[in-house]
Amino acid sequence: MDNKKMVINQFGSNARNYVISQIHAKGKDLDFIREVVKGGKDKVLLDVATGGGHVANALAPFVKTVTALDLTPKMLAQAKEFIESNGHDNVVFVQGDAEDLPFGDKSYDVVTCRVAPHHFPNVKRFIGESFRVLTDGGMFILVDNVSPELDDFDQFYNEVEKKRDPSHYRAYKKSEWISWIEEKGFSIQTFLTFKKRFVFDEWCKTMNLSSEAKEELNNYMIASPREVINFFSIEMENNQIHSFQGEAMILIALKTINA
Repeated sequence: MDNKKMVINQFGSNARNYVISQIHAKGKDLDFIREVVKGGKDKVLLDVATGGGHVANALAPFVKTVTALDLTPKMLAQAKEFIESNGHDNVVFVQGDAEDLPFGDKSYDVVTCRVAPHHFPNVKRFIGESFRVLTDGGMFILVDNVSPELDDFDQFYNEVEKKRDPSHYRAYKKSEWISWIEEKGFSIQTFLTFKKRFVFDEWCKTMNLSSEAKEELNNYMIASPREVINFFSIEMENNQIHSFQGEAMILIALKTINA
């Protein structure tokens, strides 16, 4: 099964979990995005891989219209129910691929994507498509989990994510994101990182991980070298993982007017 089919299967069967997931529904990063977008009442915004619809829901009051796009029909249906239940009537919902956006050139003033690109097989194509659909001077707002720069830690983090969720493709390094964004022609305006603590039971529950798979993942993490346990601040008790710490980034870039 290719990665995109796995995404549709995984997120389709767990769509409701993502709508009610607190780690997705809240966060300082979501508050930060809201402050950045405020005052854009004349702007049209595209939220790529909208998932549970939390970004589209948060930003709908501050822009003219929002297009919420997702690859997974069941996820899109849950996002629609969630957003419309909050009274927002300026959001349209489109099923589509982040790497092949079904929109014309220079269609949007703002493109957002939050905690999703680690599922994309071709992230450079996603960057290119975001650049294409943005107006000159348009804003690209990206939030995602990032992997450490050191290869051993990078490999561990991505392996852990993959064991929990087979549709996880790859969390990229900060240096990779910066180089790809600038190579495309974007001008980076803001780049922030923040620590992100994952509570193991809740994190596994979001994907309805089986007890066997959860135990396998628990044992894999416990057996990790001491330097890995220290780096990720893995907390455990009685040979059971309680939580661990990852890292995420907020990247804001502008499409240069002469690009």
